[in-house]
Amino acid sequence: MKIVIAGAGDLGFHLAKLLCHEQQDITLIDINPDVLEYAQTHLDVITVNGDSASIGVLHQSEAGSAGLFLAMTTSEKTNLVSAILAKKMGARQTIARVENPEYMTENERETFQELGIDRLIAPTILAANEIERLIKETTVTDLFDFEGGKFSLAGISLDDASPLVNLRIDEIEQIHASQFFRPMAILRGDQTILPKGDTILRRKDHIYFLTQKEKIKDVLSLIGKAPKKVRNVMIIGGTQMGYQAAKLLEKNYQVTIVEANKEACKYLVANLENSLVIKGDPSNIDLLKEEGLARMDAFIALTPNSETNIITSVIAEEAGVYKTIAEVENIVYTHISLGIGVDTIINKKLISANNIFRFVRKGKIVAIASLHGVDAEVIEYVIDKKNRLTKKTIENLNLPEKVIVAGIIRDEESIFPTPDFKLQLGDRVLVFTQSAHIEKVERIFR
Repeated sequence: MKIVIAGAGDLGFHLAKLLCHEQQDITLIDINPDVLEYAQTHLDVITVNGDSASIGVLHQSEAGSAGLFLAMTTSEKTNLVSAILAKKMGARQTIARVENPEYMTENERETFQELGIDRLIAPTILAANEIERLIKETTVTDLFDFEGGKFSLAGISLDDASPLVNLRIDEIEQIHASQFFRPMAILRGDQTILPKGDTILRRKDHIYFLTQKEKIKDVLSLIGKAPKKVRNVMIIGGTQMGYQAAKLLEKNYQVTIVEANKEACKYLVANLENSLVIKGDPSNIDLLKEEGLARMDAFIALTPNSETNIITSVIAEEAGVYKTIAEVENIVYTHISLGIGVDTIINKKLISANNIFRFVRKGKIVAIASLHGVDAEVIEYVIDKKNRLTKKTIENLNLPEKVIVAGIIRDEESIFPTPDFKLQLGDRVLVFTQSAHIEKVERIFR
């Protein structure tokens, strides 16, 4: 597919990098020649120097023949204008990055669709929503809901107290008859393991499992984790994400937010209703302790500095805080963060990619979930026509060994399929696949 990406900054470059791995035809547009030079030396892309809101630049990038046009610059206005123009020129699908929450209402989205923007994506708002979900289900480290929770993909770290440590997967299945959950992947250091019957679980393993939303507590009990009720939350970093997270959380929790910038503090005080705003250096551990760090149930580090977020989260955990969440935009730090005790990583680039990639994948796709540090995706396909998918059993679909049909949603029923299971028209199929097999999976589910 020909894909044109406006903006070669952090998000645009990350998307281009992921798409290049899949042999997509990528063109990058940016006004900064230095970032384009860097992209050209590191990625197999065509670059166009200029303003993506310029008709001439769009013609030069051949945006009109693009199957997908992604407007991902840091300028909201540029993104909106360039996406509208690209659509008018013939681009099949257009997606624009925005930050204004007002644009994400149903009425505004419809207005932009009429103008030619097929989808708006707000990475900051998506990340804030994920933070809210993780605080509600505070014991899990990652949480993705499919079809409103008919299936949920959750992550959890195994500690010394877990009764599952040193057990084989097939032993767990024999003891607990795992009709209500299915282990999907294990992250052990920087290694992704697809669990088999003889796989032994180890201390500090990060295990991802599929279950129904109402069964998460049962799985946590099996793993040896008791649910923890959150009351007090500290957020460091009065960034836009910090503000959006505080705005969501202050409805149900006591929120303290620490920010160094005076003008940002004024904005937070003026726009938040029930949050305590503290002016101070978020990296000052003594200040955080003075403001009640040890009394907090959850600590959320959202400063622009990944290192600060990681270090303060580790110190918060040492102080007895139950749940720590850190914004880590540097992908390299993901394994390190999880390995040294940060409960959950928030990465806007990964969240954005999850929302964009279903427009890139072939087949009728409803949702995609990529896991932090795991070389795999869970893709939700809809069976929208009768073909060999509905004529053969799962074991006869010729799926690669490391591809799992993990769950089926049929009407209101959630099903863990057996090898002799047959798909039907209208089924929603959750497929777990490592990156190397995505192309073959796409051919099967087209």
